[in-house]
Amino acid sequence: MQFSGKQLWMSSRDYIMIMLAAVIYGFGFSAFILPEKVVIGGVTGLGTIVYFLTNNTYSIGLTQYAINLVLLGIAWRVVGKAFVLRTIFGATAISLVVTFMPSLFDGPLVPGQPFMNVCIGGIISGIALGIVFINNGSTGGTDIVAAIVAKKTNVTVGRTMLYVDFAIISSSYLFFHEISRVVYGFVVLFITTYMVDLMINTNRQAVQFTIVSKKWDKIATAVNNHARRGVTVIDGMGWYTKQPMKVLLVVCRKIESVTIFRIVKSIDPQAFITQGNVNGVYGQGFDQIKLKNDNKLDKLDKQLHDEVVEEKC
Repeated sequence: MQFSGKQLWMSSRDYIMIMLAAVIYGFGFSAFILPEKVVIGGVTGLGTIVYFLTNNTYSIGLTQYAINLVLLGIAWRVVGKAFVLRTIFGATAISLVVTFMPSLFDGPLVPGQPFMNVCIGGIISGIALGIVFINNGSTGGTDIVAAIVAKKTNVTVGRTMLYVDFAIISSSYLFFHEISRVVYGFVVLFITTYMVDLMINTNRQAVQFTIVSKKWDKIATAVNNHARRGVTVIDGMGWYTKQPMKVLLVVCRKIESVTIFRIVKSIDPQAFITQGNVNGVYGQGFDQIKLKNDNKLDKLDKQLHDEVVEEKC
């Protein structure tokens, strides 16, 4: 099978970004979190516990990778090879980075400020994990456990990850008997989770434009041709002028909003335009609707379909 230059770049870009995210994650963990002797969630947290017990920096990545291999072996049978293959690269990259990078830092980058260090470390780690997820990657660990549990039970992935991380962070008290480490661990968990959600939602956030202009046809054509977005033309009336008008409705990604503004301004600087944030945009060019299989929903869909057929008859 032959690949064009564009296809090769698209297929390799995700791996490049995942590797970059692994380095960013390793920096946040090694320079801010680990020097404060804080146990975080996931298999990295388990590796941290082993590190504190053995005083061997290499034990973090080795423990993490060993646990991931066992979990991936289980997931291969339960979840399927597609999930496993997608996870191997991210898990390997993270394990390599957290194996060698901690030895580069003798202490936290902000001495005497443990709370600030865990906050900064949580922010950096969350950004890195967000980059991984945006680029269709996975770092393994609790992701694997959550996928296995979700496959076999009705417990959601997010709830499973929360339970596992909570158990790992809480277990650090059994080894070190310091409640401050547990509290800092939960701070890192909260900040990291928040940053991951922020990265993912920002990437998917959409905006809706309402445009009123006498040159509506030129604007609509330009949006189609240059912004590559659809336009809905709605009949309206200006109540002050009592004159009919056309209203354009455009939905696009947030990062594309500047392009829409430039198009409108170049064609009609006097156009009336509003912009609002939109959540949950589905359909062509946006996200796909994903629903869990539910017998009740299936019955409801069938009932509604039958009612529509009866009305037509």
